[in-house]
Amino acid sequence: MKFKFLVLLFSLGIGNPGNAQNLEKGKEINSTCAGCHGELGQGGSRGEYPRLAGQQVKYLESQLKAFRARTRVNIPMYPYTQERELPDEDIKDVAAYLASIELPTKWPVFKDSDDALTRLTLTERVMIIPRAPGNLANGEAIYQKKCVTCHGKTGMGRGMFPMLVGQYTSYLMRQMEKYIKGERPHDEEAVGGLLNTLKEEDLQDILAYVTSMQERQ
Repeated sequence: MKFKFLVLLFSLGIGNPGNAQNLEKGKEINSTCAGCHGELGQGGSRGEYPRLAGQQVKYLESQLKAFRARTRVNIPMYPYTQERELPDEDIKDVAAYLASIELPTKWPVFKDSDDALTRLTLTERVMIIPRAPGNLANGEAIYQKKCVTCHGKTGMGRGMFPMLVGQYTSYLMRQMEKYIKGERPHDEEAVGGLLNTLKEEDLQDILAYVTSMQERQ
């Protein structure tokens, strides 16, 4: 019901103008992505594929275009993001659709009248990332000083910068390692960057803090 309501709002031009796209078409396009990222954009159970559900629209759009241009190197993604397979308008539609998906972090409370299919459907949407070990106080201090400007106080991201809360910690760690090695561009133009100034234990502490924020959503 909520999805259909969102489709109606966006078709009428109500709501976030950045998401005024064809969500039904985006859902259809996502059927190709679902093979790796899941029907609900929940990603791989071990973080081999990132969660896309609820991610920032502009970030999703920019990364799909980066795969196409090979400024972000990922060979399996390259054929799916070519202009003939995924034109810009399709990128906008699938990004808007994925951003509209909400994955709760708490188990649902069922009514006695809920049938088995309803219970299964609601349960499948739940996504709880396990708490990562680390020093929460140090992780919070570093996050608030170095990460909050782009990723927001609650880790939900903003604009071109991605949501971190609810993302697989193993995936986030791999991406941080790629940034540090220069295998993937971060937000700095010069060689090195913000993450290169941090110790390995600092990176782990940031992940610990990010997973702790999930419980407050």
